[in-house]
Amino acid sequence: MKKIITYGTFDLLHYGHINLLKRAKGLGDYLIVGLSTDNFNLQKGKECYFNYEERKQLLESIRYVDYVIPEEFWEQKKQDIEKFKIDILVMGDDWEGKFDYLSKYCQVKYLSRTPEISTSKIKSDLKKFHYNVSSFK
Repeated sequence: MKKIITYGTFDLLHYGHINLLKRAKGLGDYLIVGLSTDNFNLQKGKECYFNYEERKQLLESIRYVDYVIPEEFWEQKKQDIEKFKIDILVMGDDWEGKFDYLSKYCQVKYLSRTPEISTSKIKSDLKKFHYNVSSFK
């Protein structure tokens, strides 16, 4: 069985996330998702709309995802790779090169993002929409 792992925040889940998870699962048989906890996101300077449990529930409902684990710190990736006997670490290409040091433990693969969508874009568009709607009042 070929095991794949990927990591992320997966806030405001969108079709770009689904594309990444589908492609990651296509590389093997079992996909584990390391989901950044609320505390870890705060350390990274990220503020989420959904809390960890809500984001976990969303991920668990996706057919490509076999198992969700909490990601609590950067160095955890090496431990998870060893613990779960991971064959391939998958990350979005916005992280290109940043996890190459893990290639001595498993294959590291960077997948291209869906270019027209991101959580940051959704948040930005919502702010613009809110501004435009409130200016009509």
